[in-house]
Amino acid sequence: MNYRAVETTEEYVASLEHGADWRAEIESLADDVEGDAAWFTALGAVQDAELWFYDQDECEYYPIEFDEPLEVASCVGNVSWLDDERFAHTHAVLSDDEGTTYSGHLNAATVWAGEVYMRVFAEPLEREYDETTELDLWL
Repeated sequence: MNYRAVETTEEYVASLEHGADWRAEIESLADDVEGDAAWFTALGAVQDAELWFYDQDECEYYPIEFDEPLEVASCVGNVSWLDDERFAHTHAVLSDDEGTTYSGHLNAATVWAGEVYMRVFAEPLEREYDETTELDLWL
């Protein structure tokens, strides 16, 4: 296990723009506040979504697409540097009109309404390729 202590510098709350991409809005907030590393939580609703499931045997993401309104029952993630850009690693639990839930890595979603809380770390975090998982993970 690799770990280190982090200090936080700022905390922010934001409303996501209706019709925008959910993850891009979080990355935009990180850009605006110069958050090179952060932890966030969010909630709200989306008009559509693409979740990804990571197959650990094949080391590949598979999309799960929704073209319907969904509640964002829970959304959690972190911000770090990936390929010279701030990247919001985002996981979400979404629910439909019958209360059925779907969860996974949130690749894309169109915001209906969203609220986010972001806690920014003092030192940046970068992602680096991990040969075992074939994922880009925090250093």
